[in-house]
Amino acid sequence: MSKHFANLWRSNKNLIAFLFLMVLFRSAIADWNVVPSGSMLPTIRIGDRIFVDKMAYDLRVPLTHISLVHLGDPRRGDIVTIDSKAAHELLVKRVIGVPGDVVALRDNVLYVNGVRADYRPLAKPPMHDVPPGAGVYLTERFDGVSHVVRLSPMAPSPMSSFGPVTVPAGEYLMLGDNRDDSADSRYFGFMPRKEVMGRARNVAFSLDPSHFFLPRLSRFGAPLDQPLASN
Repeated sequence: MSKHFANLWRSNKNLIAFLFLMVLFRSAIADWNVVPSGSMLPTIRIGDRIFVDKMAYDLRVPLTHISLVHLGDPRRGDIVTIDSKAAHELLVKRVIGVPGDVVALRDNVLYVNGVRADYRPLAKPPMHDVPPGAGVYLTERFDGVSHVVRLSPMAPSPMSSFGPVTVPAGEYLMLGDNRDDSADSRYFGFMPRKEVMGRARNVAFSLDPSHFFLPRLSRFGAPLDQPLASN
C-alpha cells in the first residue's frame, strides 16, 4: 500500500501540491462563494458568485477560526460572510449595528442610535420583479452608509419591526438588503465577531438560474458598493 501511495505521489505531486495550496489560499486569503438565495437582493443576485476578501479583518490559521493577526473590524455597511453556528450555514449579510449601537426597525424604517435612516425611491428599479410591482426599491442612508434595499409590500415580513436593541461587545447586528425576505439577526440574534469570515467586495462571476444558467456578463467583476444597473 505504501508503495502505491509513493507511486501516486511521484506521478501527481505537482497537482497535489497545487490543490493543497489552493485550499489554503481559499481558506485564509481569498475565496468565492455561491449565493443561492435572494436575501441580499438587489445588491447580490441569485446565482452570483461573490469574491470574498478573507484577510479584510483577520489573518487566520487555514481551515480554522483561529485569528493569528487582527487586521481590523467590520464597519457599518460592510457586506460580510458569517460562518453562523446559529443558522448552521454560511450567511452573507450587511453590517447594520456595531458594538455599542442602539438599533431599531419600525415598519422597515431603520433607526441607528436614535437617528432615522433616510429613504429615497430609485428613479429606475434595478431589477424586473415577477409579478411586476412585487418589490419596492429604496436608497437607504444612515451614518454615511448608502445602499439599496428591497421591500415586498405584497408579502411583508413579520419581523419588519423590532427593538430598540443594544449591540453587545464583540458582536454585530446584520440584516439582508431584501428586508422582507431575509433570515438575519432578527431570527438568529447578534453575530459574534469570531464568526465573521471575510468581506464581500465584488461579484466574481454570475450565472442566471432563470435562463439555463447562462452567464450574466454585466455582473462579472461588478463592485458591491456601487449604484446598481438595471437588468
